[in-house]
Amino acid sequence: MHKVKVALGTRTYDIKIEKGLFAEIGTHVRQLSLAEKAAVVTDANVDALYGSLLQEKLEQAGFAVRRIVMAPGEQSKTLATLGKVYGELAAFGLTRSDLVITFGGGVPGDLGGFAAATFLRGVDFVQIPTTLLAQIDSSVGGKVAIDLPEGKNLAGSFCQPRGVLIDPEMLQTLPKRYLHDGLAEAVKYGCIRSEKLFSRLEAVVDDEALLCGIEPIIEECCAIKARIVETDEFDTGERMLLNFGHTLGHAVEKCFNYEKYTHGEGVAIGMHMLTSRTEDRGLTEKGTARRLKSLLEKFELPTEAVLPGGEVLATVGMDKKKKAQEITLVVIEGIGRGRLHKIPCAALPEYIL
Repeated sequence: MHKVKVALGTRTYDIKIEKGLFAEIGTHVRQLSLAEKAAVVTDANVDALYGSLLQEKLEQAGFAVRRIVMAPGEQSKTLATLGKVYGELAAFGLTRSDLVITFGGGVPGDLGGFAAATFLRGVDFVQIPTTLLAQIDSSVGGKVAIDLPEGKNLAGSFCQPRGVLIDPEMLQTLPKRYLHDGLAEAVKYGCIRSEKLFSRLEAVVDDEALLCGIEPIIEECCAIKARIVETDEFDTGERMLLNFGHTLGHAVEKCFNYEKYTHGEGVAIGMHMLTSRTEDRGLTEKGTARRLKSLLEKFELPTEAVLPGGEVLATVGMDKKKKAQEITLVVIEGIGRGRLHKIPCAALPEYIL
């Protein structure tokens, strides 16, 4: 088993990564909680594949279980869905000594985590991520949120899980598009912190080889994020590096109503378009954008999009890295070397359009 510790004092927890871990998932969850009840927040796709088996294993570990199932996709990450989850938790009689389990990709993780953070002013939760994107990124670090009509992740909180339990074998049932979607976040980690990781991804020959060697990739991504979160849990400084590609990427997702591009695809577009601009401005080493584009295209990820300028700027204007008339962009000086770059909001079009 690979294990990554997120050291946050009284909120410290472990990320456990092991192929086949799901076979003993009830035991692992019981080690994290003495709760009587466990509410599982998931989506219909994951529930159809694994929901009954998870419930059986949790019941064998002594939990009373209620599965709360939402429609799959970013369109479910709303106030309306959150309200329905609250209603299910209340009907289940969940108490503050019980447990929420988020089971699936980033949407159940973000929404279920936000429900746990706010129902009864806080209930413990455990993350069991089943997509690559969730396993290497969204399940780690305690950011939980829902989207508003004005933008992505605008209503949320910081709430660390009791633990994160990752079984890479669950990626075998992930559609190819969503496997590659998660790789965009792995590329991000390579760009901001680890040229070695970036090179490892460049050396991947196909999806079969990727899945065979996925555990150390998941571990390295989680470790990079854990070390950053430990120094800046509440996202006021260094943690902003984790948003490389996201300022524009979130706008891309919203401009197409979360239908045309997945989160990872939006991030891929955001990383490449921004790096092309910063390279032109002399902030990034020559050839970096070409190398980044080549890796993204290898995994069939988009690198450009024709965007409605006014709508993009309005959406970016809601970005959480904006303060007064200034916004912080995450740029890379070269592969493996990310940094924060503050600019006046008036200069944004030169960087993202």
